[in-house]
Amino acid sequence: MLPFGPLGPGTVHVAVDLQRIFAEDTAWQCTAIPAILPNVLKLAHAKPGRTVWTRFVVPHHADDAPGMWRDYYRHWDQFTGRNMEAGLVDLVPDLVPHADPELVIDKLTYSAFEVPAFAELLDRLGADTLVFTGVETDVCVLGTLLPAIDRGYRVIAVSDALASSSEAGHRATLDAVLPRFDRQVEIATTDDVLKAWQG
Repeated sequence: MLPFGPLGPGTVHVAVDLQRIFAEDTAWQCTAIPAILPNVLKLAHAKPGRTVWTRFVVPHHADDAPGMWRDYYRHWDQFTGRNMEAGLVDLVPDLVPHADPELVIDKLTYSAFEVPAFAELLDRLGADTLVFTGVETDVCVLGTLLPAIDRGYRVIAVSDALASSSEAGHRATLDAVLPRFDRQVEIATTDDVLKAWQG
């Protein structure tokens, strides 16, 4: 049982940045991705057409990025479009057959809400509740989850379907940061979410 009760028809699963760039042997690798993929897929299969997939995409050159992002990509120059294999921004192969291209949102920043198309898609889906999975718990997931709170969505963080390359950051987010929003964020397991959604 979720703290705030069952999940209604306005529930949307947001699967954040489950991409080759984070799953494969790169400097940004999150080795826990294979462990969470089965739970992500369980949620995606539970309600077909109710999963939105985000992808973190990169500029061609550091100078194409705004402000401090230029310094970021000067440091991570191997992850600019001119140097990186283009396919690394793709979703991991296990997810591709399950991701409707119309429900995939590309973003250049941590928060998907910085892309107007994301909020527009949620509106079209009649979303009032967002169930978060993906990577990284303490970066792009958190970066999208916090604006969701500000916009008034009911927010669920699925603890066993989230991961980070920093275990300390992952644990701090789940154990210390998100509990600070206890009237707006529910932390639950995949099984608990499925029971609340299917019921």
